[in-house]
Amino acid sequence: MTPPPGWYPDPHAPHLERWWDGTVWTEHRRTAASGPASAVGAGGFGAPGAPHPPGASGTPGPYGAAGGFGPPAPPGGGGTGGSGGSGGTRVVALTVAGAVLVAAVVAGAVALTRDDEDPEVRTGPSPTAPAPTTESTRPSPSPTASEPAPEDEGVVVDELNGVTFPLLDGWVRPQHVVEKDAVMTTDGTHDCPGEGSLCRGGMVVSRTVTATDESSPRALAEADISEAAEETFDEDSLGNRPYGGMESHQVVKAGPVAVAGRAGYLVRWRVTTAKGSGGYVQSLVFPSSVGTESPVLVRFLFEAGPDGPPVADMDRITKGIRSTADQASGGGVGSSIGPTG
Repeated sequence: MTPPPGWYPDPHAPHLERWWDGTVWTEHRRTAASGPASAVGAGGFGAPGAPHPPGASGTPGPYGAAGGFGPPAPPGGGGTGGSGGSGGTRVVALTVAGAVLVAAVVAGAVALTRDDEDPEVRTGPSPTAPAPTTESTRPSPSPTASEPAPEDEGVVVDELNGVTFPLLDGWVRPQHVVEKDAVMTTDGTHDCPGEGSLCRGGMVVSRTVTATDESSPRALAEADISEAAEETFDEDSLGNRPYGGMESHQVVKAGPVAVAGRAGYLVRWRVTTAKGSGGYVQSLVFPSSVGTESPVLVRFLFEAGPDGPPVADMDRITKGIRSTADQASGGGVGSSIGPTG
């Protein structure tokens, strides 16, 4: 839809009006306050209204003649009769024509400097313009894709292994954690009872087992539990002993368990340390339900005592693990299938 010929606001000189011949902008310009009523309609903010129909009173014709589609001739041209005499008419005509000429020169200079900068100068006036938006009617921004939906606020997604973990009260997504595979930690930190600066009450780590040919969940869990205990409660990766070293351990739970609809195995130790209240470690292994179905290893690292989370959170988190590929069918409840303690 191309706007009809008429005077419209100049795209690059808002104080002027410019003649649109129905196809392209012409070089004819005038000041907004002079000549017949401009084509700006009730749309506001530069939205052109319908020009006067050809041949109507006050509508410019070709090169100023009524009945056509050309730029209007300067006012006051031609006649010799009428009140005021031809001398006054010529003075007014010369004055208006001079103002139009100056405005046209200024507008032409602006257009020449901007034609190459803004391709909009070659486009015609917009046939429509939206009504201005006020603060009271402006729609509120929609949430971005990176913001979690309300139903996702209570879970942590492990996309690599195709599972989600329930985010229980007192647990948060990892922040400022050295362990790159951590999926959640307890909220806050405290001074370590031994060497090191700060310790956390609990952490859950999820990783894919790839550096072994072993695929049995039981064998993998039993092999990992001692390493998990030593890295957490004996000597850390920086060579510090945040709990003064590990002194002994006791198996408090071990056995098969269903996790995300898959048969897994877990081993849980109670660890005694030289300083502090010690803690609990658990190694849980189950096959992934996505990709190559490589074994997934989940470590639970809990302090004992007032700074640690309830040991029952290990079971709650295990039972709440879901498969991302099978959530629609309600699968993935990690109910126990007979672990021994």
